Amino acid sequence: MTTIEITTPRHAAQLVAGALLSSRKRPGVVKALKPVTYVRPAVTLDAARVAAYGKVCGFKPEAGVPVLYPQMLTFPLAMEFFASEHCPWPAVGTVHLANRIQQHHKLSVGDVLRVEMRTGELLAHEKGQVFTLEFAISRDGELVWDGTMTALRIGVKNPVGKPYASALSSDVDLSCQATFSAPADIGRRYGLVSGDMNPIHLSAPSARLFGFRQAIAHGLWTKARALAAMLPRQPIEKAEVVVEFKTPLYLPGRASLWATRQVKGTLPHNAIFEVRNAKGDKPHLRAQLAYSVAA
Repeated sequence: MTTIEITTPRHAAQLVAGALLSSRKRPGVVKALKPVTYVRPAVTLDAARVAAYGKVCGFKPEAGVPVLYPQMLTFPLAMEFFASEHCPWPAVGTVHLANRIQQHHKLSVGDVLRVEMRTGELLAHEKGQVFTLEFAISRDGELVWDGTMTALRIGVKNPVGKPYASALSSDVDLSCQATFSAPADIGRRYGLVSGDMNPIHLSAPSARLFGFRQAIAHGLWTKARALAAMLPRQPIEKAEVVVEFKTPLYLPGRASLWATRQVKGTLPHNAIFEVRNAKGDKPHLRAQLAYSVAA
């Protein structure tokens, strides 16, 4: 296992440039991802950054550190991987298919965290090759948060691995709980707090360069915006969120939140939810949530 330490993440513009340059890659048959781990050894949860993220995603200050915020800390590591020789495919044309996060203990502003990302497994998909990236965040040697990013490299012929299967059921009756707007500038605003300045999110002209008729919302912003509506206005002790991304949310736009509460689960509060278009007939994402509040 190769370990690469990143003490000072590159600027967002450098990460985008690296992603674009990765388009030169022309891999042959890939049987497995190279075993590699990327590490940020000491990342402090900064109050101003957490507040800026919470504001753009709709979380209230009294909620503390949002459960999805640690995903932002992993982003520089994922981008370093996509631009490196360890990732066989270009970043452009790779789709964020699904995402799972689990918080084991409440996080607080000022915490110093070790952030790790390692390569995962390959899965076969009808549209190409699926691969996973695994994240682990620890505090004082104790695991406090982990997650999995599931990505799809479209167009790979004869993908390897066991077949990819959805982890979420669509046979659940949901009711509309709320609606929210996705402003034209939300891609730029979220990009500034997350570091994800992918051109497909920033403006209609830049998105059209990559085949989209308009800019589209970041999937992780859409997920966070839904969680801001689903979670209580107080710190969360433990949480698990599984999401599958379905269709783009074009900007500007309106979305609707559909949900049902569940009674079974290892954590006290459980729900299944979807973010759909304004009419409620097309899902942008489908997710399952479980959580407990901090004492």
